[in-house]
Amino acid sequence: MGNPSILDDVFENFVNGVKLFKDREVLRHDYLPEKLPHREDQIRLLGVTVAPVLKGARCSNIFIYGKTGTGKTAVTKYVLSHLESKAKEYGAQVKFCYINCRMAGSEYRVFAGLSQSVGLSIPFTGLSVGEVFDRFRAGLDASRIIFIIVLDEVDALIKERGDAFMYELTRINETLTKSKVALIGISNDLRLKEFLDPRVFSSLSEEELVFRPYDAGELRNILLERSKLSFQDGVLSDSALSICSALAAAEHGDARRALDLLRVAGEVAERLGAKTITEEHVRQAEKHIEHNRVVEALNNLTLHSKLVLLSVYHLNRSSATTGEIYDIYNELCGEMGAGLLTQRRLGTLVNELDSMGLVNAKVVSMGRYGRTKKIRLEISRSLIKDVFKEDNRFSRLIEYSPQVSRKNSSGSA
Repeated sequence: MGNPSILDDVFENFVNGVKLFKDREVLRHDYLPEKLPHREDQIRLLGVTVAPVLKGARCSNIFIYGKTGTGKTAVTKYVLSHLESKAKEYGAQVKFCYINCRMAGSEYRVFAGLSQSVGLSIPFTGLSVGEVFDRFRAGLDASRIIFIIVLDEVDALIKERGDAFMYELTRINETLTKSKVALIGISNDLRLKEFLDPRVFSSLSEEELVFRPYDAGELRNILLERSKLSFQDGVLSDSALSICSALAAAEHGDARRALDLLRVAGEVAERLGAKTITEEHVRQAEKHIEHNRVVEALNNLTLHSKLVLLSVYHLNRSSATTGEIYDIYNELCGEMGAGLLTQRRLGTLVNELDSMGLVNAKVVSMGRYGRTKKIRLEISRSLIKDVFKEDNRFSRLIEYSPQVSRKNSSGSA
């Protein structure tokens, strides 16, 4: 059972040691603050767009874009919770339902979540997606409400499962007689329209709202406001606050990352028994978070994205072309018994891995032979090996020696 006294010391130090935090929950992503600095324009725009529901009219569907940590979810929840309380004052029958599509993971779970919010209970499995959708539509119509559906991280589900469920939702008003639906889609990927059927895209994006990244000054204000609530007075050094803002602004103005850095820096400082949180604690927090972020990104990749990444891993060159990667990907799919995607679709997945910072894909000119894309890994091979070894579907493929590279290695360095 190990030595209990070690843990006694650990727990006692935690309980009796230096207290830097007042309330660490304030630094979590899902904490919704009283006010959202530097997002007044977006709040106003979204407010104006949804206001018609207070008079019983359906508002436009809205598509919200922006990178992670730019306040999209916070602003949407903030506006809609105010809208719901205003609707009660005016006696308007308005309800909203928030669903995170990455968490839901399937069309079935999305429709089941929507059904629950109009008072239907749906079994965890066992029905067809069509059946769940029909029950939801009937239950919704019987409720006689204006229903605002928020689909957060909708890009994750569309890339994984396609956009058929979105097509159903954008067409739903045609079959409702007593209720009305408005959709708010939130996407971290600015290129989502490449994945969407043009008809779905045009009906979903009647209004568009783009959230730009925060700059260092804005991030500093956000962190300052939150740190007053989360830390004891005087424990956060000015330099730690500045460097958290600067690092997150350089990354791409991501407030989540800034809040994570601040929270983990506080935890590092507390563990070391420090009285104040310094720049050095932030530097340590950054290393810790960066490693965890890449591991989490690798674990969350879809099956085919993992196979594409493994193909680049197996090529083990300074850079490879899409064609070379596709040959190995073809073999890996065969080994695993997975259906093959087209080379064009593989190109889209490579772009996505590039935008996540896992590979670097750049187009280079080959003179009169035209242009080609050169792809190389941006993260260490040992990290990929460690993460994929933990996944029993992939542990075998890590050790696999592709025939293509065996053929090529005899002829090239």
